[in-house]
Parts: sequence; structure tokens; C-alpha cells
Amino acid sequence: MRRLPPLTAIEAFVQVARLGSVKAAAQELALSAPALSRRVQALERFIGRPLFDRRHQAMQLNSDGERLIMQIAPALENISDAVESMTSGADMLRLRLGVLPLFAAQRLFPKLPALRLLYPELHLDIDTAGHSTSRLGEGLDAAIVLQRDVDPALYARRLDRNNIYVIGARTLIEGDSPITKPSQLATLTALVHRDMPDTFTSWRNAAGLADLEPRAVDHFDSGALMLEAVAQGLGVAFMHANHYEDAHDPRLVRLFDIVVESPYSYWFVCRPRALQQRPVKLFHDWLIDALGTSEGISGN
Repeated sequence: MRRLPPLTAIEAFVQVARLGSVKAAAQELALSAPALSRRVQALERFIGRPLFDRRHQAMQLNSDGERLIMQIAPALENISDAVESMTSGADMLRLRLGVLPLFAAQRLFPKLPALRLLYPELHLDIDTAGHSTSRLGEGLDAAIVLQRDVDPALYARRLDRNNIYVIGARTLIEGDSPITKPSQLATLTALVHRDMPDTFTSWRNAAGLADLEPRAVDHFDSGALMLEAVAQGLGVAFMHANHYEDAHDPRLVRLFDIVVESPYSYWFVCRPRALQQRPVKLFHDWLIDALGTSEGISGN
């Protein structure tokens, strides 16, 4: 058998390639940055050529690094599948799913009892950390993401289309100076989700209010916290219609009867070969049926 580089060096290389940063990769692997750098350098010495273009605060794959990651990715997935099959019970199927907390709470979890009845052997490991698409095949089997579009190298199924709502506290329309006109947003703080950074500008432009500026724009990485912030009077949120409707929160109201289509959608994504895995296929088919979506498919 031909000599191979240490698996720890390959693991370090993959994490730096995925995250683009030694510091971020070191945190992911619970290593110091110098220790991780030494592992990457060990792999480069083994191969006999550099794999990254090193820049200030960033590491970008060069052509050799790109070629290597493309060649070893399928092998790493096979190793992961083999280990998973040995550690899981023979009568149990397990899916590692990345999903945003608000989608999970509002739209996925209420339907999961039906999935459990249909496939009692299928169990889900839920991961709500970010960067789901970049972790497919490396800790995640599939993900439900909120994006404009998806890398065409991935399998992707659009799960919805939506409108942008301006969501405010009910007190904004019941006080002495109720908010009834979009121009009054200039006195309020706009709350925007980091995964949907263009919701405010998309709504403003589509509503014909290109010059409108709120008092400030605050960014959140949690939809649930955005809705709570709105309820507490900390600002108005630019979110999807279903985020408002599924919240069933009497403290919240939709401001303005202006219909603006969102550029963002929820997508089911995975690597194309992952659909050959029974847990992924079962969950995918059930999810599409449960949500009643007939949207198109992209990817290979």
C-alpha cells in the first residue's frame, strides 16, 4: 500500500479550504492556529508543492489545492459513510440536517411527528449553526437554507416563494402617533437578518421609496430573536410573510398593505450523490410532500 499523509493533515487542509482562514479552521478543530498551520504545511511538504495562496488574514486555494480538494472530497464522503454505517444501529437510519432555527420551529418541527410515524427508524441530528452549504459532506448530509440561489454544483429544491412584510409591534398602530405611512419608517430602526441582507432595500425599491432611510439598520442572525425584538418595540423587521403568519403572535402586526416579492427562498440542498443515501432520500421526498411544493430542481 502506498504511503499516505496523516489524516490529521488532510483534515486541516479541508477545513482551511472550506473556511478560508487558519483561525476559523483552528477554532473548528479545537486547535491553536500555529498547530493547524503546521498540519497544512506537513501536507504541502508531503505533496511537494503549496496548496494555498497566502494572503493577509486569508488562505485561498491555488490551482493545485483546487485539484486536490476535488479529488479527495468523494473519498472523504466514502470514509464518512463507512464510519456512519459502523456506528449506527443496523435498524436505524440517521440524517444530519442543517436548518435555521426559525424554519425548524415554525415549519419543520410541527410536521415531524408525521415523519416519525411514517419512518420510525429515521432519526435526525439537527444542526442550527451557520454556513450549512459549505459543510455538506463534512458533518452534514443535507440542509435547509435561506438564500437567493444555490451553487449549481449542489442538488437544490426550492421549498417556497414569499413576500417581504414590514413587521412591527401592535403598539405602533395603537398609540397616539400611529405608523400609517412608509415615510414614518425614517423614525424607526430597521431589523434585517444576516441571511437576507437585501430585504429592506428590495422592499424600499419595489415600493417606490428609493430615498427612504430608517433611523438605523440593525442585523440579527436569529429570526426568532428578530420577532421578539419587534414585539419589544426595538424596531420593525423586514421578513417573510410566513415568518409573521406562522408566529401567531398577537403582539405583532403587518405594517402597510404593499406587496413586495422577496428575492430569497428556502431551499433543500445536498450534494448530488447524497440523494443515493436512504436517509436523505426518505427525508427529501417526505419534506417535498409535507410542504406541498412543486418548485423546480437545480444542480447536477
